[in-house]
Amino acid sequence: MPQSKAPGLSTWLDAWMQARNVPLWGVADLQGFATPTDASGRGFAAALAFALPMDRAVMASIQTGPNQAYADLYASVNGRINEISIELAADLRQRGIRALALAASKRTDPVNIRGDFPHKTAATRAGIGWIGRNCQLITRSYGPWVRLGTVFTDFALKEPGPALERSFCGTCTACISACPAGALQGAAWSAGLAREAQLDAQSCDTWKKTHYSRYHKGHNCGICSAVCPHGLKTLAKGRGRQSAVCL
Repeated sequence: MPQSKAPGLSTWLDAWMQARNVPLWGVADLQGFATPTDASGRGFAAALAFALPMDRAVMASIQTGPNQAYADLYASVNGRINEISIELAADLRQRGIRALALAASKRTDPVNIRGDFPHKTAATRAGIGWIGRNCQLITRSYGPWVRLGTVFTDFALKEPGPALERSFCGTCTACISACPAGALQGAAWSAGLAREAQLDAQSCDTWKKTHYSRYHKGHNCGICSAVCPHGLKTLAKGRGRQSAVCL
């Protein structure tokens, strides 16, 4: 079990996130999950998961393919997430709490196209959103127009979750129809579903590198996120907040 939160930490963390314009965050209970380890070789029982929204106009502009504005935004928001994660982990350690920041977007297993731990797993366990048919995290506030950060810790800091364990996409298949690589498999997500049931990661990766190599060597596409109705409604209603790096 994650250790109980220390007195005052929850209030401190609320203020800490607000000061850095982090609109969505929560605590994930990661019992039973294999997490990265610290220098002592120990994993972590919990994580702080957070999301930064992407610029609405840029996201809406890539419904038929990525562009330089999206590539630049993707890189800048990832950079901001890394800054926040590293700072948060350092501040927690200064308070005597074990903490480890996870890089925003770093492929450490190129063969299987994976990082050290899925940000989406921490985010769903923290109740921030669910996984759509596009294999992206979808939030109520911003749809999938977000980038994710994760800081592992042993302290709950506030009550975990509640975890989201099923999809709220209904019968929508907009992302599947829009994927130029035909990489989306169509499965509705539930907790524990294998990535392969939703995404042919190799087809997705090959398409991006073949057709969009000018954008960060083929690491950018974003079409399946851009066409998502949960993202588009933030544009239509004008309620999506801009990312801190875009202000």
